[in-house]
Amino acid sequence: MAAKSSARPPLVALKEVRLQDGPRPLFDGVDLAVEPRTRAALVGRNGAGKSTLMKLVMGLVEPDAGDRSVQAGTRFAYVPQEPKITGASLLDYAVSGDAQPWTAEAWLTTFGLDPAKPAVNLSGGEIRRAALARAFAEEPDLLLLDEPTNHLDILAIERLEEELLSARFAVLVVSHDRAFLNRVTQSVHWLEGRRVRTLNKGFAAFDDWAARVMEEEAESLRRLSKAIERETITFYSSITARRTRNEGRAVRLEAMRAQRAERVRDQPRELTLGIDSGATSGKLVAELKGVTKAFGERVVIKPFTTRIMRGDRLAIVGPNGAGKTTLVKIMLGELAPDSGSVRLGANLEPVYLDQSREGLKSDMTLWDALTPGGGDSILVRGVSKHVAAYAKDFLFQEGQLRQPISTLSGGERNRLLLARALAKPANMLVLDEPTNDLDMDTLDKLEELLESYDGTLILVSHDRDFVDRLATSTIAMNGRGDIVETPGGWTDFIRQNPGFLQPGANPRPQDKEAARRAADNPPPASAAPPSPKKPAKLSFKDAHRLKELEGLLETLPADIARHEATLADPDLYARDRKAFDRATANAERARSLLAAAEEEWLELEAKREALSG
Repeated sequence: MAAKSSARPPLVALKEVRLQDGPRPLFDGVDLAVEPRTRAALVGRNGAGKSTLMKLVMGLVEPDAGDRSVQAGTRFAYVPQEPKITGASLLDYAVSGDAQPWTAEAWLTTFGLDPAKPAVNLSGGEIRRAALARAFAEEPDLLLLDEPTNHLDILAIERLEEELLSARFAVLVVSHDRAFLNRVTQSVHWLEGRRVRTLNKGFAAFDDWAARVMEEEAESLRRLSKAIERETITFYSSITARRTRNEGRAVRLEAMRAQRAERVRDQPRELTLGIDSGATSGKLVAELKGVTKAFGERVVIKPFTTRIMRGDRLAIVGPNGAGKTTLVKIMLGELAPDSGSVRLGANLEPVYLDQSREGLKSDMTLWDALTPGGGDSILVRGVSKHVAAYAKDFLFQEGQLRQPISTLSGGERNRLLLARALAKPANMLVLDEPTNDLDMDTLDKLEELLESYDGTLILVSHDRDFVDRLATSTIAMNGRGDIVETPGGWTDFIRQNPGFLQPGANPRPQDKEAARRAADNPPPASAAPPSPKKPAKLSFKDAHRLKELEGLLETLPADIARHEATLADPDLYARDRKAFDRATANAERARSLLAAAEEEWLELEAKREALSG
């Protein structure tokens, strides 16, 4: 008796699928199969056609050529990159895909949503969770997810991971989140050069495999170029070719040239990123002492103290609504705390990349967004550059410049925000959810840029891998006002503070451990209480100097601002050259004094803290 085959027929399969998109094909012979109860990633560059390919899998788009086969009765569910929530309530929305009401209600609750909540004025995270709940409630055979972790906080991402790992259906997911893909995927479909290559391993093995594939492709292209070179020499030097016009050889040479041209066109364009850290800031960037913040009865920040130094790479993590953006605005001096103090360092030139994309209006064009003052050029890190050339650095076609921003994809809009932010000199870069919608190639380029950046970086992100690669310290907020700061990235924070972000968790696990040790080792009953040790203090001279420096740190910024206001007069140089030179020298001297005062203050402050224990 023949052994029974272990291979399972696919739920859906594409064979030699072709699809035209303008003058060139988007897909040219795509093969892809999704087996039952498998979890596969679909990866590729922005614009490669991943979302379109998912719609082909579902049957929402018809191919120009090729075959699509589906097992009879296969049920699909789809969460698009930008879901639209309709209906009076979240429950109404969740049952609109033919799910049973009790199933829809259970999944909404699982994803932390109130089924009775009105389906309007929802945050990005609530929209994403509602769309996921509806898809899970439909109990599909194949669930397709397009960037499912966008706008989700870390707790919601981990909840999604757990549900996918225990799911009985197949999953095809497009995502840029490496930590998410590493955990949930069993295979990878790579859309590159209008075709799909498949790796029958999880995403953790993808980078090494893709690098080998690209090396083989480069070597193949090199051999083709050499063959064309040899054939060209032979063709033009052959007596037979000259006399008889060997048409067969001419046709073969032309075909080889066309093949090379096509393969060169298919090679992805490189994103060009650069950043100017501007003038050097003071050594101290910001100091927060005992800062608190509440909105009505809701406490966002309990007393919190930290110090940010020049060159720090600080990540801020926590659930949506925990107050991460509020803390950033307090650090930048844009929002006053309820209590406590904030001291900002000298010569700060911050640039803030806002996750809400507030600076982009849907009816403005890409050209308008890059040149808000009009004209056809943009000042890029102090050098004038034509807007079309700068847009090309960020992979925009010239034809897109006059299109409204509403026609751009999420990844293109995020690249546009990066283009605007990175054009300005900045010795302090604040990035609020910069990874949303970006493909992995762009993320890798951004990481390389930030790794070499010598300014101060504040990063608000739910991307655990991104935080691990970049952060030198991590501030975590649990949404109940508690904050802990840990050296290192996300993995270091989790190891040292297990359960901190979970609802109802002890706000400071390290304090809990200390209390347990104290309970296990109580002091002997007969032991006399130790006499209190008088804390050491700064010497009179140091304490007096510290007070002087604090006064200078208060007055010098105002002096600098006064001199800069004088220099802001565009006619001053022509009208009174001596006054201009005097104001310039005074401003420079005040900046030097401020930087020196900061350095000395930091040394004395560190000494005072060490003495006080």
